Amino acid sequence: MKTFGLIGLALGAVLGSGTAAAGPLPAGWSCVGNCGSNNAADGVVTLAPGFGSYEWLSTAGSPSGAGKLPVGPTGQETNGSSAQTPTFSVNAGDKLNFYFNYITSDGAQYTEYAWAGLYSGASTFDSYLFTARTTTSGDTVPGFGLPGLGAGVTLTPATSAIIAGGPAFSPLGGSSGSCYSTGCGYTGWIQMNYTFTTAGTYSLGFGVTNALDTAFDSAFAIAGVSVNDKPIDPNPVPEPATLTLLGASLLGLGALRRRRQQG
Repeated sequence: MKTFGLIGLALGAVLGSGTAAAGPLPAGWSCVGNCGSNNAADGVVTLAPGFGSYEWLSTAGSPSGAGKLPVGPTGQETNGSSAQTPTFSVNAGDKLNFYFNYITSDGAQYTEYAWAGLYSGASTFDSYLFTARTTTSGDTVPGFGLPGLGAGVTLTPATSAIIAGGPAFSPLGGSSGSCYSTGCGYTGWIQMNYTFTTAGTYSLGFGVTNALDTAFDSAFAIAGVSVNDKPIDPNPVPEPATLTLLGASLLGLGALRRRRQQG
């Protein structure tokens, strides 16, 4: 059974205060549990290369049953969080990419995990992209005993050994800066690239969960979700050419209305 060090938890709370102010997920994203976004480095979690913000999910204060694998859960899940992007349309050959970072204060036999997967539309699970899991040695991704990398997925770097130590990250709440045994730490930012083989409308789902108990929390950070290097945006800003055509159409409608009124 785990025991808590009051000094360690107090220190974690101080370290977890960080410098980044948490905000909501981007427009169109949904969340079950504890989710948010940061626009600055927070403890061990820096900004991802080339990006000024990132999204995160945390098991701290999260509800029971949330965040687990949508297909084939382990049965060890207790509480967690999940998030989902708005839908987006792709053609075969289009490329999806983003960065992710798995952060955990737990270790040893308490093998918590995170995952990312594709949904067909907004509700039907399609396939896993990857899993990440607390481990005392070797690669964190893909998580041992969990689904492996999806077909067509590549990771950079390809290896993902944990950067050991009690990770300071404010979304971990009172667990920030704490560490339970071997396996706690963070992966650092890893880039995920995936090529679609089937055209369609998809959304991205993410989850993170505690295992066996609800102590010593874990988090999952995501940055720069894009298709063909264009960010997923439920309300994209029209390009200049589109704006010009729209303006011309409105002018034409106005002229037609005036002619009708004069006739």
